[in-house]
Amino acid sequence: MVLQRNGQLSKSKISVSTEQQQDHQFRELYATYSAKIHRICLGYTGNHMEADDLLQEVFIRIWQNQNKFRGESQISTWIYRIAVNTCLYHIRSQKNKQTDELQPELATIDHDDNNEKEQQIQLLYKCISELTESDRLIITMLLEDVPYSEIAAATGITEGNLRVKIHRIKQQLNTIYSKYESV
Repeated sequence: MVLQRNGQLSKSKISVSTEQQQDHQFRELYATYSAKIHRICLGYTGNHMEADDLLQEVFIRIWQNQNKFRGESQISTWIYRIAVNTCLYHIRSQKNKQTDELQPELATIDHDDNNEKEQQIQLLYKCISELTESDRLIITMLLEDVPYSEIAAATGITEGNLRVKIHRIKQQLNTIYSKYESV
């Protein structure tokens, strides 16, 4: 599935190989990206169990669609796009199930997460969940240290426009964050 160079995972191409090689390469892909994808899923849901389920769904979609990767971008960009789309689909389906509520719960903090750092991360993702879909994708990829070139490719904007957009997103997040801090 993923070409290897000098024993390292190549993030730019997928090729057809034997089933055993595909299994090995998929495991390597999982090991490389699962923690980042889980954090993205957790950021969208605010719930560890839902994030675990979404993580599995993301990797099922990657496995099922590996032959559709065209190599026009890095594989990490393709994986992040699948993860974000899976999370957004999940959120939309949850909103449809909660039609009797005036406003669906955005991101909640699990009761087990009493540690302050975890709560700050949850609050950050709660703030991120209030952004538009495209802004969420950009800031989530930025938090995962994805290079600007990959973020620009995933969102379809130039790197120059991306830098401006990131600045504006950070301003929005500061405004949203201060709203929660005052509560």
